[in-house]
Amino acid sequence: MRHAFRAMGTEIQLHLRSKPAAGKLLAAAANEFHRLEALLSRFLPSSELARLNRDGELVAGPDLLAVVDAALAARELTAGRFDPTVHDALVAAGYDRSFELVPAGGGVPVLVGSACGGGVELDRAAARIRLDPGVRLDLGGIAKGYAVDRALGILGSAGPALVDAGGDIAVTGMPWHVGVDTSDGTFTLELSDGAVATSGRDRRRWAGDDGERHHLIDPSTGRPAEGELLRVTAVAATALDAEVLAKALFLAGDLEAAAAEADALGIPVVLVSLDGRTVLAGGMS
Repeated sequence: MRHAFRAMGTEIQLHLRSKPAAGKLLAAAANEFHRLEALLSRFLPSSELARLNRDGELVAGPDLLAVVDAALAARELTAGRFDPTVHDALVAAGYDRSFELVPAGGGVPVLVGSACGGGVELDRAAARIRLDPGVRLDLGGIAKGYAVDRALGILGSAGPALVDAGGDIAVTGMPWHVGVDTSDGTFTLELSDGAVATSGRDRRRWAGDDGERHHLIDPSTGRPAEGELLRVTAVAATALDAEVLAKALFLAGDLEAAAAEADALGIPVVLVSLDGRTVLAGGMS
């Protein structure tokens, strides 16, 4: 059975190869997306994340605590390429509201880069998160990966399942065929248990008064990332991990560097450059 809906600013598709109680499980997985969006969206004033960004300190619920913990671990793992403190840089670039409301045709002022890499203190025992003055968090991609993994856990308890949140895909229980866009057409992956995620400058983009912008911020500059990569698709055990790896490799800067890093770390990836080249690396074949 299949269920489609919209959440977290994208189209969600849930697939479950099991008929007994499938309707209830699909509804439960959809409700999990909506519940997590209500907690983790920076655009909802009542969310836990919005309150943390506004107040600078919060005793957090288990989901916000888990996602912030994962984001900080990812920042350390990727030497700062993945950074949850890009919030103000995204706002400065014009991504200050839910993406469908961002003006597509210009009118966003000339961009001045915003500082990233701010301090975040996590007290796990007290469930308390504290932000340094002026620091705010964006958890968009990693929160979506977390939600995909949670939804797959609900569905996978009943049989083979697939969760697709705008290209962040996690599967379990049987071989699933997942299409990845390349410059030469569609490359098909076969996954039985695992996840894929794609980061690219061709997805969420808009026009500023000084040129085109996109949502992938380079924390070293506080501006939308430059370089020769158009899109990176990474394979990992979980959607959360795939999100982190795809973004970190996109920020490697160029095709050769990203491929070499994927090979060294054994991260299966599909890399697509702005000039139309496609490279498979990290054991992808």
